[in-house]
Amino acid sequence: MLTNKTVILGVTGSIAAYKTSYIASGLKKQHCDVHVLMTPNATHFINPITFETLTGNKCVSDTFDRNFEFQVNHVSLAKRADAMLIAPASANVIAKLAHGIADDMLTTTALACKCPKIIAPAMNTNMYENPIVQENIQKLKDLGYMVVEPAVGYLACGDTGAGKMPEPDILLQYLYQQIACEKDMVGLHVLVSAGATQEALDPVRYITNHSTGKMGYAIAENAMRRGASVTLVTGPTTLTPPLFVEVVPVTSAKEMLEAIANRQKEQDIIIKAAAVADYCPAVVSEQKIKKTEGNTQIPLIRTTDILQYLGDHRVEGQFLCGFSMETENLLENSRKKLEKKKIDMIVANHLQEPDAGFGVDTNRVIILTKDKEISLPLLSKSEIASHILTEILACRG
Repeated sequence: MLTNKTVILGVTGSIAAYKTSYIASGLKKQHCDVHVLMTPNATHFINPITFETLTGNKCVSDTFDRNFEFQVNHVSLAKRADAMLIAPASANVIAKLAHGIADDMLTTTALACKCPKIIAPAMNTNMYENPIVQENIQKLKDLGYMVVEPAVGYLACGDTGAGKMPEPDILLQYLYQQIACEKDMVGLHVLVSAGATQEALDPVRYITNHSTGKMGYAIAENAMRRGASVTLVTGPTTLTPPLFVEVVPVTSAKEMLEAIANRQKEQDIIIKAAAVADYCPAVVSEQKIKKTEGNTQIPLIRTTDILQYLGDHRVEGQFLCGFSMETENLLENSRKKLEKKKIDMIVANHLQEPDAGFGVDTNRVIILTKDKEISLPLLSKSEIASHILTEILACRG
C-alpha cells in the first residue's frame, strides 16, 4: 500500500516513545521507506538501534552526525518525505515547532518539510491542559499541522486524564489517510451502505443474513483515502468503522432506507453494498397470528427495495452502484437487476465461489455496466474496493 512512499517518524522524550516502534514496524510491512529522527531526550526512553533494526535506515538524533552520505541531510530527507509523524510529541517540541525554533535534527527537518505533518501530543494531563500548551497546539493547527487528540486514561505518572499517546493502529490510519492513495476523489460526496439489516420478529428473535459488512467498509475506507467526503450507513456489525468517515448506524431495512433517502440529494455517488433482509414482520392483530402445534407463525411482508428506490428517485448526475449475490445464472440475473433498477453499475459475486462472498476477507467479482463486463480474480476486499471506485470514476468521465 505504501510502496515508494517515504515517512519520517519523529520521536521525542516521553515514556510513550516505545509505541512508535510499532508504527515503524507497521509502515515497513506496507513497504514504506521509514526514517526515524529522535531528540536527545528520546534516546533515554528507547534505543535508536531498535528503530534501525525495524526500518533498515540509520536513526539520527545528532544534527552534526557525520556517519551518513555527504548531503544536507535534514533538507534532502524533508524533500523526499511524503508525510511526517511526530509521536509522541512532547510539550517542549510542540512549543519549538509553534515558534520556529530548530535546535535539533527533528525540529530542523520538520521546519524544512512541506509534506503533511501530523502531531500526536503525549504528556501529563496538567501539562496538556496548560493554556500555553493549548495555545501552541492551536497555533500548529492554524499553520496546517494535523493534531491527533490524545487518548484519555491512566498515565505513567499515576494521573488519569487526557495525555496518553493514541494507539499505533490509530496513528497509522492517519498516515494512510494522508498518503496511501492518490487523491482523485476530492470534492465528491460518497454514500456507502454496508452490513446486514435486522427485522425483529419479537423482542428476542429477528430475521437477518450472513453479511459482515466487510466489503462496504472497505469501499468507504478506500473512498475516504482517495479524498472523498464519505457517509457510511451501516447495519449491525462487529467491524470498527474507518476513521474520517461519517457513520450512521441503523438496524432495520426501513431505517436504512430513511437514512439513505434523507441524504440522497447531496451525494455524487451511492454504493449499496448492504445485504438487506428481504422480509419483515407484517403488522397484524393478535387474533390473526397463526399458531400451529404450539408454534407461533408471524406473517411476513417484503421490505422496500432500496436500490429500486434509488433508481426511481435518481438525482441528476448521480452515479448509482449496487451489488448482486446469486447462486445461479450470475450474469443473466445481474444484468436484469442493472436494467430493472435503473442503476449505472452492479457488482456481481457468486455466493458459491470459494473464498468469496460473506464472512471472508477476499472476493471474486464481475463489474457490470451497460457497456462493460470486467471480471476480477480473487483479491482482498480492499483491492476489490479500489477497482470498483476506479471504474466508477472512469464511467463518470
